Amino acid sequence: MGILRTLFRASPTPTSDGAFSPSPLAIKLGTSATTDYDGGAYTRPYTGSQNRVLMICTEERNMTMANGKKFSTGNHPVEMGLPMLHLMNAGFEIDVVTPTGAPVAIEDWAMPAEDAAVKQLYRDYADAFANPRSLADFVAKDMDGAVSYAAVYIPGGHGAMLGLPENADLGKVLHWANEQDLFTLALCHGPAALLAAKTQEGFLYDGYKMTVFPDSVDKQTPVIGYLPGPMPWWVCEKLTALGAQIINTKADASCHVDRRLITGASPKAANAFGRLAAETLLKNGR
Repeated sequence: MGILRTLFRASPTPTSDGAFSPSPLAIKLGTSATTDYDGGAYTRPYTGSQNRVLMICTEERNMTMANGKKFSTGNHPVEMGLPMLHLMNAGFEIDVVTPTGAPVAIEDWAMPAEDAAVKQLYRDYADAFANPRSLADFVAKDMDGAVSYAAVYIPGGHGAMLGLPENADLGKVLHWANEQDLFTLALCHGPAALLAAKTQEGFLYDGYKMTVFPDSVDKQTPVIGYLPGPMPWWVCEKLTALGAQIINTKADASCHVDRRLITGASPKAANAFGRLAAETLLKNGR
């Protein structure tokens, strides 16, 4: 197996902090130098007072796998970037937060190096990603009086599984968004963070239909060296156990709206998810 991994360049790549990023084979198969971003044109951008989107990102870098090895992750640049572009072009402003205000962790190895729009976005938001606001401060100081928000957005990347699913502040924000009739947006592994909305009274999204990155695909990716070992837990399994209904079986471009929850299945859904989110916010804007 080791010889085959070497031959096909399928061994995960060690990082300077003792973790592993995907193998050259996995990078070739699972990422692209460009995206399918459609340009994000909107005839009538939003001009009302609820023009802000609270984007909740992970600040944690390394995921400890079931075999003890660490995966170098964070927020996926395409899954975060394309929806941002759509929302911004539709007239919405993005507020970047992490649990404590530490820098946003980004999967740099997945950056589409030849996509001008995405690269420019990351240059424009470099300071916001390096110096995000604290989610804890938002909850403690501003949440109850915040009236300018249209949505809460949780971008994808395996990093959404780190620190967010058990974050009490995130749980409060998700319930607040639901009570205020705001939309909640979550892409790929982003729905893992919805687990924070579980309380003693139950799970906020019990009975909701959603599209999520399939556990079946996560179980296959160690074979090509995308992950350095089996996942520590399975996103769809946990969501399903709490009553969520996962309606996709493939890591495809499928998206879904259930009440005020908008979800997308994978990086392939990033453009369609971004457009669906933007158009839905525009349609329901106040």
